[in-house]
Order: sequence, then C-alpha cells, then structure tokens
Amino acid sequence: MSAGRKTGVDATRPVDGIVEETRLEALRSYRVLDQPRASVLDDLTRLAATMFGTPMAAVSLVDRNRQWFAGSVGLADEQTPLDVSFCAHVVSGRAPLVVPDATRDKRFAGFRTVVGSPNIRYYAGAPIVDEQGHTLGAMCVIDDKPRDTDDRQVADLITFAGQAAGHLTALRNRLWMADLGDELARTVQREDEMVANITHELRTPVTTIQGYLELLGDHEELQPYRRLIEPIHRNGRRLVAMVDHILAGTRSPEAPLPPPVGTVDLATVVAAAVTTCRPLITSRPGTVTVEADQVLPVRADLARLAHAVEQVLRNALLFTPADRPITVRMTGVPYPVVEIIDAGVGIPDDELPHVFDRFYRGRYARGQAVPGVGLGLTIAHSVVAAHRGTLIVTSSPDGTTARITLPGAD
Repeated sequence: MSAGRKTGVDATRPVDGIVEETRLEALRSYRVLDQPRASVLDDLTRLAATMFGTPMAAVSLVDRNRQWFAGSVGLADEQTPLDVSFCAHVVSGRAPLVVPDATRDKRFAGFRTVVGSPNIRYYAGAPIVDEQGHTLGAMCVIDDKPRDTDDRQVADLITFAGQAAGHLTALRNRLWMADLGDELARTVQREDEMVANITHELRTPVTTIQGYLELLGDHEELQPYRRLIEPIHRNGRRLVAMVDHILAGTRSPEAPLPPPVGTVDLATVVAAAVTTCRPLITSRPGTVTVEADQVLPVRADLARLAHAVEQVLRNALLFTPADRPITVRMTGVPYPVVEIIDAGVGIPDDELPHVFDRFYRGRYARGQAVPGVGLGLTIAHSVVAAHRGTLIVTSSPDGTTARITLPGAD
C-alpha cells in the first residue's frame, strides 16, 4: 500500500493505475505545465465567467498530486493540491459535475477552499478530453454564492471544455512544428509567448492590487471608503482589457491567428457576445433583439469569434441613438450568417472603405468622443478571416448592417 500512496495509484486496482499513468503521460506531452499561460485559455476562462456570471473560472489540468491552472480568472493561485480539487472528481468521473452548494456536500464541505478563501460555494465543471480520449482536466466555473444550473448551461460548459481541449491540441501541434523547424509555427509561437508574458506581467500586479482591495472592502471600519474602492477595481479591469484589446489589434501579419479549434452552435457564440455587452445594452431604452430559427453549427474558436461579434455589436450600441432598436439575426441559408442591423447614424461613404483600418476613427467618433481606439472592427475582420469567413459592412443614413458569413461545420 505504501507504493500506492507514493505514486498516487491505488495498488489494489492495477488496471486503473496503468490508465492513470497513461493519462499523465498524455498530459505532459502538451508541454504546458508550469509554462506561461496561453492567452487563448485565459480568454476562454474570462468568457466562461462572463457567460455564467461567476467571479471565477479555470482550465484546470489535473497532474499527479496537484491541479495546475492553464487558464484562469478570479483565482489567486496558479495551482492547488488535489486534496482541495473539485476538478479531480470530474477527471475520475469523466462526466460533468455540478455542486450547487459545497457546504451541503459532504465530499467538499471540509475543503479549506470552502471553509476559507476563496469560499467556494458553487462549482460546475466539465471534463477536458483530448482526441485520444485522455481526460486532461476540467473546464470549471466557480462562485462564492450557491446557485442552480440548467441543462443549457451544462451543455455550454461541455462546449467550453471541448474548446479547451482543441486549444491544447493546437498549442502542442505548434510546438511540434516549431521543433521540426517550421518558420511560421516558430513565428506564431514567439508571438504567443510575447502576449503571454506581457499579459502575465500586467495581470500579476493588477490581481494583487485587486486582492488587497477586496480585503480592505471586508473591513466594516472602512465602509466610508468603499465608494473609492469600486472605481479602482473597475479601472484595473479596464486597464487589462485595453491592453488585451491593443495586443489583439496589432498582431503581426507574420503571426496569423490560429484556425478554429472545434464545432460550436452559432447561437452560443452570439449569446456570449450579447452577455459581454450586457452593461451597454441595459443602459439604453432601445431594444436589442436576437433572432435565430435553427441550430447553426460552425467550426470556431469560441472566445475569439464571440469577441469579433462583440466588437461589431459594441459598435452598433455606441453609434445608435439609445432609443432606437438593434437586431442580431442568425440565418443558415446557404451558409451560417450573423447580421447586426442598427438604426444608427450610419457611416459616410468616404469613410466606409477605411472601417477595417487599424486605429481608424471616423468624424462622428471623434466629434462625439465615442470611447475606443479604432481597433474593434480591425479585430473583428481579422478574426472572421481566420475562420475562413467574411465581414461586410454596408451603411446608409438610416443605419448600418454588418454581415458575418461563415463556412458551416464540416
């Protein structure tokens, strides 16, 4: 039994032990453990947290004695031991796990992460399974308040887990190609490492600052100063988002965006974009209507394609008078299409050819001090192109229509 404790394998179940060793070997073949976190996985966790409305989310890779976060938002630690790992239960069960209230679940009620910081109450995770059938870890969303989960949310979480698996495979393939001397793979790898290092160096101090702010906010004697703490929180998040935005919009042409990683329902992409834009939507009396009449599967990088749709929708929200409607319409004939139709100020004819240019801001944006740096449509255009699709913008004095056309899933 001592050998079983040493290796993490139950000696009374040698077949399971062999399976676990094979799983661990597969996990290490991805060469991401203890490396700078890939921005695509951080992006995925931020989108998951936004869609589920949770303060925390992670792509958790389950190693022999620990779980390591290949992507995360809202979690201070880069890794934790398995004795406080919800995700380890997802890996062993190879099925989604939903815990509405950890304090009422005898498996988890005694975890130090439940009893103390970050005070986990709600957990939902889906297994990350690679093409060879190895369960590498879990895609999870976490809250410090109990909550329920419906079937659609579980399905969305499974989609996110599939995206995480696809990203890990793409990262490994690029590493292999770079090892073989492929110059494009090396260029993409260098660019990804640069982005990972910049975002890490930025987020580490901002996360520390926000962590201390949360501690200060818990002190009752500092109640009079809480009105000062929230703007610091908000502007810290805005700073990180702005740097991410600029990095995405100024990517080198020699390092093109990676191709799509998996099949998703276009409605999930649009729902993610709409959720991200929710603060802008709720601040205006005009309606934003989403129309879809069928499931439209597309091959996509969920986080990036949702970000592209978000940028187009955000433009519509910023350039449409608050009392006028905006429609987001999805159709599938002959190809999957998303149209964002507004009744806004329109784009002058002489400006329309330049809307995809980097840092281009039209007369209305400058005159009305509309927030932004002129990269939103540039990013959307490059992301859609990486998905082998097209983004076409047409306009008149009555409003603007942006049409994203994508190839269907193979």
